[in-house]
Amino acid sequence: MDNDAASATRSRTSLKRQEIADELRSAILSGAYRNGTLLPGENELAQRFAVSRGTIRRALDALAEEELIDTRTGVGSFVTFDGQELGDNPSWGRALSVSGTVNRTDILRAEVVRDPELAASVSASGMDFLALDRVRRLDDGTAVSLERSRVPAIGRIADVPLDGLVDDSLTQTMHAAGLIPAQGDEWIAVTTLDDADAALMGRRPGEAFLHAVRIARDADGRFVEKVVSLLDPQRFRLHLTFGAGR
Repeated sequence: MDNDAASATRSRTSLKRQEIADELRSAILSGAYRNGTLLPGENELAQRFAVSRGTIRRALDALAEEELIDTRTGVGSFVTFDGQELGDNPSWGRALSVSGTVNRTDILRAEVVRDPELAASVSASGMDFLALDRVRRLDDGTAVSLERSRVPAIGRIADVPLDGLVDDSLTQTMHAAGLIPAQGDEWIAVTTLDDADAALMGRRPGEAFLHAVRIARDADGRFVEKVVSLLDPQRFRLHLTFGAGR
């Protein structure tokens, strides 16, 4: 297969994955699949949409990142969206708002930086991190969050400034580098937008926002991500605890 044909195949697969995720997302938001419902299995979904299980798995990964579902190995994928709170996944990711969904993400910064202070504060093994800053928006363009992520610049993560994110997803890129959040801590406070952050988001200076700081670690306690977020309190409700056995 030549490069053009391979690229076309990847594009068709990505489009189909997005279509599947969109259909399942709509079913969840409409209440067709209610909170706690076990979704059809990968084999059944693959037959329904006439695609491979790999394509189904990537579509489900996208829904998991949005905290619509929780996939449990050997069991299946359960709906975690109940119209109010967003489950117990350690990443709120492209979280659903109370009255709409985030449908666009603007990347403001993607570069590898050296940060000895961060490395010391989280006991990281290295001092180089991917700095990824993003603004998430609703259908009408309203910015509802500003997120600043710092992730160890190892493996595929270090290539993000040149190659972009895997499937446009930081979670998938982290998984490709072997960085899988499993536990951690999150702190929430109320703050007001300063002039700089308000300008980035197209909001008014002084607006009240939630200020969230999350530090995530893998199952062995190794640092995998720090996220500092500004969240529109009219749009987001957060579940603060996560991690196996909690």
